[in-house]
This record gives sequence, C-alpha cells and structure tokens, in this order.
Amino acid sequence: MLDRVKEIAKEKYKGIKRCVLAYSGGLDTSIIAYIFQDIGIEVITLTLEFGQNEDLRAIEEGAKRINVKKHYGLEATEEFVRDYIYPAVKANCLYEGVYPEVSALGRPLIAKYLVEIAEKEGAQAIAHGSTGKGNDQIRLDNGVWALKKDLVVIAPIRDWELFRDEEIEYAAERKLPMNVTKKKPYSIDQNIWGRSIECGVLEHPEVEPPEDAFEWTVNPADAPDKPTYVEIEFEKGIPAEMRVMDEKKKAREVARGVKLIERLNKIAGENGVGRSDHVEDRIIGLKNREVYEYPAANVLIRAHRDLETFVLTKRELDAKEYIDRAWGDLVYGGGWYSPLREELDAFINKSQEVVSGKVMMKLYKGSARVIGRASRYALYDLYLSSYDRTKSIWSQREARAFAKIYGLQDVIAYMIRKRQG
Repeated sequence: MLDRVKEIAKEKYKGIKRCVLAYSGGLDTSIIAYIFQDIGIEVITLTLEFGQNEDLRAIEEGAKRINVKKHYGLEATEEFVRDYIYPAVKANCLYEGVYPEVSALGRPLIAKYLVEIAEKEGAQAIAHGSTGKGNDQIRLDNGVWALKKDLVVIAPIRDWELFRDEEIEYAAERKLPMNVTKKKPYSIDQNIWGRSIECGVLEHPEVEPPEDAFEWTVNPADAPDKPTYVEIEFEKGIPAEMRVMDEKKKAREVARGVKLIERLNKIAGENGVGRSDHVEDRIIGLKNREVYEYPAANVLIRAHRDLETFVLTKRELDAKEYIDRAWGDLVYGGGWYSPLREELDAFINKSQEVVSGKVMMKLYKGSARVIGRASRYALYDLYLSSYDRTKSIWSQREARAFAKIYGLQDVIAYMIRKRQG
C-alpha cells in the first residue's frame, strides 16, 4: 500500500510542502496523517467540534502520537446551529423526504475552516478523508474551491485507492489510533444534528440493523410506557425555546439555542424517536443503504412544518414545498456556496416572517406526533370552520354556486368524452 501511495505522490503532489488535513482522529485520517509525513509533506491537522461531543484534547494527543507537529481543535457548535441548522429547519430539509442532512450541513463549515487555516499557515493544499464513492468528496472539494480556487484538494482515500480492510490491517500493524475493528467496522459521522452509520453488516440492505449500531436512540419497544410532552416555540421559523411539560402540561424544564437541540436529542432519543433505515440516491449515482439517528431534528422539522400549515396560505405552502425540495437537493449535492442557495434563502426567509408560534409534541415509543398548535398569525378561524351554530361572515347557502362553478370544467370534459365513447 505504501509503495502505491509513494508512486502516486511522486506524480501528483509536486510542489506541495504543507497540507491542512480535516482530522477526526479515526482510522482514515490517522492513516492519512501518518503517510503524509512518510512521503515528505508537513501535515497540520484540524478538528472541528460541532456537536459530536468529542474530546478535542484527546484528539490532539492522538495527533501528537503520530508525530503531527501542529494541530487546531476548534469549537464551532453555536456557529453550526445558527448558520446551518436554523436555515435547514426553515427549509424543512429532509433528503428524499426521509432524513435531515446531517453530513451535508457540516461539510461547508469544515471547508470554511480548512481554507482559513491553510491561508494562515501558508499551506498549498488541504486534505480530507472522503472516499471516491461518497458524497463528501463533492461537498468538500467544491466548498474549498469556491472559497479559494488555487488550493490543491487531496482526498487520499480516493486518490490512493485505499480500502477499509487494508486500512484496518495497516493501522493495527503500526499501532495507530483507530475507532473501528473487524468485528464492529461501522463508519460513523455525527454532529449535533444527527448521526449516520454505514459499513459492516449495514452494507447488506436485507439485514435489520443491529442494536449496537445505535447510540442516541433506544429501541422503540424498550422506550418508556408513558409519553413525554414537549412544546416548541418558534420565532420567524427558528426554534427559540423548548419546554418539557409535566403531567399537568406545565413547563418543568426550558432550553434554548444549542441546549435546546442537545436536550431534545436526549429526550426524544429516550423515547425511541428519530431512527431511519434508508436506501438513498447518492450524488455520484450509486444507491446506498444508510442508517440514521436524529431525535431533535425529527421533532423540530415535524413541528416547524405543522406550524407552517397553520399560518401560510395554500399557495405559499405549494410554492414552498417546491423551494424546500430544491434547497435540500442543492445542499445535499454540495451547493452550499452557490448563488442559488442564497436566492432560495431569500424566498424561504420571507415566508418565515409569520412562522411564529408554539407546537405541542407527544413523544411515545418511536413516534413524534403534533397534538396542538397556536400562533398569532394563524389562518384558522373557529367561527368560519366550526360546524356548530356560530357567527360567520358567510352562509352555507352561498357555497352552492361556488361548488358548481369550481367543478364545471371537469364535469363538462367527463360528459363529452363519455358521450363520444
């Protein structure tokens, strides 16, 4: 493997003396950092903490053990929530209508900091641990080039044709730090917005995911026998406050900002909420089985979407459904740094000016159901909608002519075609 890498480096990496590596401390990036030094490229490692709850000091110590001379460990959770997650909530971002875009949202933030450190350290290249089969190579490559086009982008796992079994063997021989084994070979990516799990037995789509793949959610069958009630308050589409309610529907706990998502991940996860097993369409054209956990995202997007139906007109909702899908597909495909994303944001942000109010959610054995909502912008009117004897601005008799005219074209077409045989 090392001979193969040296041959590629001799041909492809001329003039590269210093490189900034997006470093997780796991199998792939530890091997990359180790080999870079062996082929004469100084490597500077960067680890971003944005809700994966990793020990930055321990990761730095791991980098030092493989002779990395300079390491950056940066806390970016608040920035990630404010600048990436909140826009995703406002866009009801679920890829293919199934799961929130955990990795896709994190990659533009990583690209931003890779470029900043490369400029600061005078590096000629940045590197990341993406494979040639996944989506992240596109998100990171294009994110870096959008921000600084003259940086060389290296994806060693892709460029060196490395495979997971030989990586594990290579790391074991050299006693490199790694977080996988042949018995539990999952590849995991997580941040505060969710957790994606792949590889190992999960590559067989007919096999049920084993319970040891999950960390954030309990099996719904083992969740508590009593439901948990949470109330989510939104301000202009942003989740501003969460209240955990007692049996009398009084708030017993309140959380905001980053804490809101952290606590909701725990509370919803304890109720078995936020699992999916999905065969998705990757950017590169492959279908891939992915298992996800996203307790807080599940609850927040369901609640937000319900509030929108309460305060937006039907035409707004129809248009926004299309815009939301376009936003999610664009971000999934690595288009965060795209003029179109900013243009879509303009529509979405305008629509969110009235998306303020509260939504009550019932969490119970794997389900998150909306059971109530209220807003000062609600388009629902009790007097108009009620079937009881109430005051109304129009009588039922007035609807007769509307009903006849509304269906006129369909009725005429049906009659003519039936008559013509």
